[in-house]
Amino acid sequence: MSVLFHTFRAPLPYARTLLLQQQIHQIQLSTRRIDPTAHKDILLLLQHRPVYTAGRRQTEEEVALERARLTNLGADFVSTQRGGQITYHGPGQIVGYPLMDLGRYQPAMGIRDYICKMQKTMSTVLKAEYGIESVPSDNTGVFLNETTKIGSIGVQVRHRLTSHGFAFNVTREPLAWFEQIVACGLADVKAECMETAMGEPITVNEVIPPLVETFGRIYGKEMEEMDPEREGEVGELIRELEEEAIAMGGWNKEPLAGGA
Repeated sequence: MSVLFHTFRAPLPYARTLLLQQQIHQIQLSTRRIDPTAHKDILLLLQHRPVYTAGRRQTEEEVALERARLTNLGADFVSTQRGGQITYHGPGQIVGYPLMDLGRYQPAMGIRDYICKMQKTMSTVLKAEYGIESVPSDNTGVFLNETTKIGSIGVQVRHRLTSHGFAFNVTREPLAWFEQIVACGLADVKAECMETAMGEPITVNEVIPPLVETFGRIYGKEMEEMDPEREGEVGELIRELEEEAIAMGGWNKEPLAGGA
């Protein structure tokens, strides 16, 4: 079965995008209960408006001070149920949210294998398309060396249906925001981007086509661009969020607008 992919045209607010994932998860679950083959696998590709997110292992008490400090810099702050610890998302970074049924694989795909394929997708795109070498790491994500990270992974799986996903830095824009945190709890690791690794400019939109092709090949899926007009309730939810994001206009392109 194919995976429908959709690329959003404007950076999305994180909290609303999280709600969209939850809504699609519920639609997939409800549809599957009626007909186990009727629900669609989906890959959402996007950029976020500047936001710091905390993972489910962090308590509100632990993140309270960080929330106050980081929102003062001009970003949003959202606690989530994904794996991992605090990280940053924003313009200049590709975020991918696969909303897939792991039970469709025979045998059903486990979470470890799912994450390994996600990591391989990112590292393959970087090497095959842009000549950017990554190295093995004991930590989840994609690393250029032991102390330099270019891609992050944080997923959630409920009822064999996936949410959250992966992100990697394309332009230099996210780097100043990453400098304000200990991303993913790795104190000795700094963030890097494709633009710096390549030594030449690149845009997020340039990376989308090879990323989609590689994702499909590694997960063994046909990739089909979504026409939201033909996807019923899911398509309507996607159109609503996209219209909201476009109406919000641009974001403050000066990093750390509140100080630091």
